Amino acid sequence: MLTILRKIIQEVSNAGNLDAILHLITSRVKQNLEVDVCSLFLFDFEERRYVLMSTDGLNKRAIGQVSLGETEGIVGLAGSREEPINLEDAQNHAEFHYLPGLGEDKFKSMLAVPIIHQRKVLGVLVIQNIDTRKFNESEEAFLVTLSAQIAGTIAQAEASGVVEGKHFSGQIAFNSRFDGVRGASGIAVGIAYVCTPSADLKSVSLTKAITDIDTEEQAFMKALDAVREDISKAGERLADALRPEERALFDVYLGMLEDHALGGEVVKRIREGNWAQGSLCEVIKGYEQHFNEMEDAYLRERASDIRDLGQRVLSHLQKNHSAPTEIPYGAVVIGEEVNPSMLGEFQARNVVALVSMQGSANSHIAILSRAMGIPTVMGAVDLPLRALEGKELVVDGYSGHVYANLTDEKRNLFLQLVEDEKLLVKGLENLKDKPAITTDNHKMSLVVNTGLMSDVVRSQDLGAEGVGLYRTEVPFMTFGRFPSEIEQAEIYRQQLSIFAPHPVTMRTLDIGGDKSLPYLPIVEDNPFLGWRGIRITLDHPEVFLVQLRAMLRASEGLNNLKIMLPMITSISELQTAKYLIHRSINELREDGLEIVEPEIGVMIEVPAAVYQAHHLAKECDFLSVGSNDLTQYILAVDRNNPRVAELYSSLHPAVLMSFKHIIDQAKLTNTPVSVCGEIAGDPVGAILLMGMGYQKLSMNAASLLKIKAVIRETSLTFAQQLVEKVMKVDDESIVQAIVKAELKRSGMNLKHFGIRDSN
Repeated sequence: MLTILRKIIQEVSNAGNLDAILHLITSRVKQNLEVDVCSLFLFDFEERRYVLMSTDGLNKRAIGQVSLGETEGIVGLAGSREEPINLEDAQNHAEFHYLPGLGEDKFKSMLAVPIIHQRKVLGVLVIQNIDTRKFNESEEAFLVTLSAQIAGTIAQAEASGVVEGKHFSGQIAFNSRFDGVRGASGIAVGIAYVCTPSADLKSVSLTKAITDIDTEEQAFMKALDAVREDISKAGERLADALRPEERALFDVYLGMLEDHALGGEVVKRIREGNWAQGSLCEVIKGYEQHFNEMEDAYLRERASDIRDLGQRVLSHLQKNHSAPTEIPYGAVVIGEEVNPSMLGEFQARNVVALVSMQGSANSHIAILSRAMGIPTVMGAVDLPLRALEGKELVVDGYSGHVYANLTDEKRNLFLQLVEDEKLLVKGLENLKDKPAITTDNHKMSLVVNTGLMSDVVRSQDLGAEGVGLYRTEVPFMTFGRFPSEIEQAEIYRQQLSIFAPHPVTMRTLDIGGDKSLPYLPIVEDNPFLGWRGIRITLDHPEVFLVQLRAMLRASEGLNNLKIMLPMITSISELQTAKYLIHRSINELREDGLEIVEPEIGVMIEVPAAVYQAHHLAKECDFLSVGSNDLTQYILAVDRNNPRVAELYSSLHPAVLMSFKHIIDQAKLTNTPVSVCGEIAGDPVGAILLMGMGYQKLSMNAASLLKIKAVIRETSLTFAQQLVEKVMKVDDESIVQAIVKAELKRSGMNLKHFGIRDSN
């Protein structure tokens, strides 16, 4: 059975379209289970009916013509109950519904199994026999397993546009919602424009002998030059919307095409006698595989960049490259895989939102979108591209949702939200130089998370009071080796100088888990529970000591450095790290540098640190809660995985209890505690943290003025009372309901908190 199952799944995966997929399923199941009939019904979400879409054993003329209601017949029963229905004499069952013209009169036994994808019933797979008997456990288990495995394939086939629409009827249900992950915040309403690649790498034969090597090489080099020109022009088109640091992403693209990289490898294969198109595709395939195997989320996303470059070069080789398309103002650009170079082909001012079926918040297109303020949703795997083309969409970058075919009521709600957001942003501009003080005179400190120089510039523009988290791994990623002490010191000095005299909290090298370096590959079965953070640097003191000395050297005369240690799970790790820090201080002082001892802190980002918060607080100068990782570890949810992203929430009672425990333990030793991560930049989260006792919040620069605004219109007393109420409940939805009710009761502007006043 397992061998048969694997064979069917393999065939289904290679099928070209939905019709072929359905035909393969019914024919192979009938053949391998030796049953008289196998049929497949798909659910039409617009008509709310199960429509016969494929059969082997019944009247094929009935395909697409006969259907059953949502709860009608044995098919409807299996769908509504979401479980297999196994009957030895189906026609005598109370729920049996006769379908004229289908030709099932002589078939007695029936097994109906629902096909479920992401909690939605897509259809029902049915087998029937002439004889009166119940199908055995092995047959039922086989059909259940097959249905579970083909559900995703069917959903993706419908979504990718191989049929007319998300549902085979070609209709999108009212108020349809498609889920992805947050790429760039904001809400936008616009018309969908489908962006497709210019060539298909999979359609090219990898090997094909050539006789004129020089001509083939010249054709490739000509195509390469054309792509270089295309990318340069794309960068120029976006020049006005991006800072120099962000435009540098296009230089990354150009660098991949150089002789020592992709370009050189293709030429080598051509000179070995293989044709240019096949050589290109072979190299691209190798690069893709290499990047896809990386554990680091940022580096994994570079497979998308490589694939995009390969498609562009191939389109020039095939001479089917077309000039950039002008799109109308108000376009929501959607595609299977949207890339920066695609965005560069359009007038950026005409794009109001982006949606990509593939990719995550680490994709280059998401990074550019955040820089340009374009609401973006990534990883919307079930997006029905062709059905949505030309349709009005709402893109909610805050939640990672895309809405289509809205009722007038829903549409008007989102249009109002768009206008409210514009007014809110405009009204925040005058808060830059004002302090974050509550209505009852409680002062909060708002600092920023940085990694790129563009973060620094924005932070200054918005009046940040310092840096709560400087990600030192970012500059490490720009080198092809470990940077030297002097190279690091120059980078760190720039950060410290810009923010002086405000403090800059530098996190020591935090790689592993979702971050790795190209020159230090880390391959593990479970990287988030493996060799990462402080574990790596303590295992490599030669790397750690160089970084510590660079930080301390950079701080001389400025004295605004704070050092933060990531992924601490035990007191011994903290003590060992402190010893190395003090050793570095002494070494630099012996060299004649006047080093002031910096404050040393710990990131609380794993449950072990939560329960040791009191002991850690006694051993260091400050604590900082890494809310993103802590939330993921507590809830066991990868927030970049669209399948489970809905489960990720910093307002989950277990997460809130952890935050409260940490601050309560830190108060026992009067140790300052800050929070960095998404909850700090969320208005509701910020108020709850303030009410718990946190006095410093570190966030992305884009959230700073918004958080300052809500703090200035809230009282500490209100925040404390709100915390007291939410800490008594055990369900996230109740937490949200209480927050909404209390804010509304107090007369606060719900829009400032990102809360909608109606459903």
